Amino acid sequence: MQGNSNNNFFESKVLGHPAGLFVLFFTEMWERFSYYGMRALLVLFLVSQYGLGGWDWSAKQALALYGTYTAMVYLTPILGGFIADQIIGYRKAVVIGALLMTLGHGSMALENEMTMYIGIGLLILGNGFFKPNMTSIISHMYKDVPEKKDGAYTIFYMGVNAGAFLGIMLCGYIGINESWSYGFGLAGIFMFLGMLQFVFAQGILGTIGLKPEKGAKDQLEITPETAKDNDELDQLGSTQKKAEKDKLNPFTPVDKILTWIAAVIAVVWIINDPLSKIGGYNIFDFTIGNMLGADFAILIAFILFIVLLISRIIRYSNVIRDKMLAVAIFAFFTVFFWAAFEQAGGTMTIFADRFTDRVMEDNYATLFIVIDIIITIVPIGIISWVLFRLFKQTFKKYMLSNIILGFSFLLIWGIVIWKIDRNLDSTAYIVAYQNVEVAEMDEDGNPVLDEETGEQVFSYHALYTSTNEIAQNERVFTDSAKVIEPIEMRIGQSFHIVQKKSGEFKYLSDDELAAYEDKMIFKSQPTRVTEATVVDIKDNEVVIEPTWFGILNSLFIIMFAPLFSRLWESRWNPSGPVKYGLGLILLGIGFGALAIGAIPVGKGTGDFELVSVWWLTFAYLFHTLGELCLSPVGLSYVSKLVPGRMIAFMFGVWYLAVAIGNKLASSVGGMVEEIAERASYSEFFLIFTLVPAGIGILAILLTPVIKKFMHGVK
Repeated sequence: MQGNSNNNFFESKVLGHPAGLFVLFFTEMWERFSYYGMRALLVLFLVSQYGLGGWDWSAKQALALYGTYTAMVYLTPILGGFIADQIIGYRKAVVIGALLMTLGHGSMALENEMTMYIGIGLLILGNGFFKPNMTSIISHMYKDVPEKKDGAYTIFYMGVNAGAFLGIMLCGYIGINESWSYGFGLAGIFMFLGMLQFVFAQGILGTIGLKPEKGAKDQLEITPETAKDNDELDQLGSTQKKAEKDKLNPFTPVDKILTWIAAVIAVVWIINDPLSKIGGYNIFDFTIGNMLGADFAILIAFILFIVLLISRIIRYSNVIRDKMLAVAIFAFFTVFFWAAFEQAGGTMTIFADRFTDRVMEDNYATLFIVIDIIITIVPIGIISWVLFRLFKQTFKKYMLSNIILGFSFLLIWGIVIWKIDRNLDSTAYIVAYQNVEVAEMDEDGNPVLDEETGEQVFSYHALYTSTNEIAQNERVFTDSAKVIEPIEMRIGQSFHIVQKKSGEFKYLSDDELAAYEDKMIFKSQPTRVTEATVVDIKDNEVVIEPTWFGILNSLFIIMFAPLFSRLWESRWNPSGPVKYGLGLILLGIGFGALAIGAIPVGKGTGDFELVSVWWLTFAYLFHTLGELCLSPVGLSYVSKLVPGRMIAFMFGVWYLAVAIGNKLASSVGGMVEEIAERASYSEFFLIFTLVPAGIGILAILLTPVIKKFMHGVK
């Protein structure tokens, strides 16, 4: 890879850093906007009822697809980084990745099942090209000033969190309140604009990231993020190897065969999971004894991988072997962390949608609107100020890129102002409608009685305008509900509503009613529209979107990261294993809050109480604190503990652990409805309380052993 010694990046500075850093900052911000914006909507879209734009999938089906997506985005960067480093260069890889992701978001916006799968596939491939190469460019940019690299990455990851924050907030709001297509499409629009501003400003990077010249070697400082070939890995690990007199440990033909077999089986298994649960086509449609084919296949892949890992570790000297074992232990803990943490995009979002009281009234509504405005306006205002500083340095030379970037922010400000105005204009209408009480009957026609109370069991649904047929075990009565919309209606005015799975009623305009009826007729399903009449009007109420809670992670990171950074630099800085243990325990405490809060929900059927928003807020708070404890440890120790020639392999192992955690999160999360039906939602969340907390305690107890394996590395 070519260097950039002829270009002095620090001649044009923004906040003490090269202006080129902020080109990368905004490119990454829009990519994270698109990624988290789409992710916030995906599961909700899939499980929402068909007539309202969703696909009516079960949680198991939705999370199977979601888990495969989130797992694969941690595997493809391994290949994308290699292609960029060896063949096309970092900059071209970033552009290819951004283009593929733009096409992926656009494909998903069509809301067709085939285009949805194509879109997700394009997003996975695009992420593979994009994700590893942005940090590689930064590493090359700061090769001559390593003392400024920490500050550069801090600024860069501000862009990461800003993009995640805005993507979840705006794509989530538009997707839920306007249309799923608009939400998915918005993610694609900003990914496209981010790609264009990078393309037209990439000259600011000089020769960094261009296609590598054959035989040329870059003499820059090698980091774990950029070291991908054996020569660079040797350079990275040279000091370590000299100190420990390490011997070379090249991959044998058997190693390569085991790697390929395990990798192919694992990838096929990840793809087969949604394929079998959604499409009914099972690649592993066989049994071995009492074991299902899919379970047998992944067990074989796991055994082969463990054999490969152990066979390589034991070839090293005792000191290196111990350090490798320490990394393997950290990777083991990582699987459990992400298996719990990634419930945020699945079961926690579904729980927020269906079982959380998201209607804010009176003073609470005012407080929420004020908080929402502050946490929206302030970050965008700060980033807009950074954008202005960048304009001052680069507008003349990179005018087109800056115009595109400025247009992007005009769009953001426009959407934010529209969102705030819509919330301020929202009015709560108390409506009367006809409800139907249905006495549950068993197969013999006898009333079903509650096992605990002995009372007769009833279910309820609104009286649909499409039918007036009432069975003998049904009773019609007038009930009331609340509809909150930014429209003007008067007392006595009638309109159409439809009940969502969350129990809320959605107002249908004439166009929405026609679209709903067309979709239900197309699926040969009865329309479930109900007529409602306004009986009272209440101002100062607002509904929190279920996706809104996802922004809390980014918000808490921004709030608490400086505190943790200072703590890690003080005398109170704990060892790596203790940080891991604390991270897992804090994660468990967050789920403990949900387990307590979910007690009134029970099995989530029949009559139950909605949960306060505070329980989800507490959960996200402790989850973020756990992430801040754990996130600085893992990759840092891989780079410090692993010998040069093993770093690429062990980084692959590390991302594999994260991918396994993501897939495990969806596999266990997909059983939420089954577990709740047998037990309760509270007991489901209790699983994620006890397991991470137990693993965290184990990590702390193993601290002396792990520190011994680390041989003084801190």
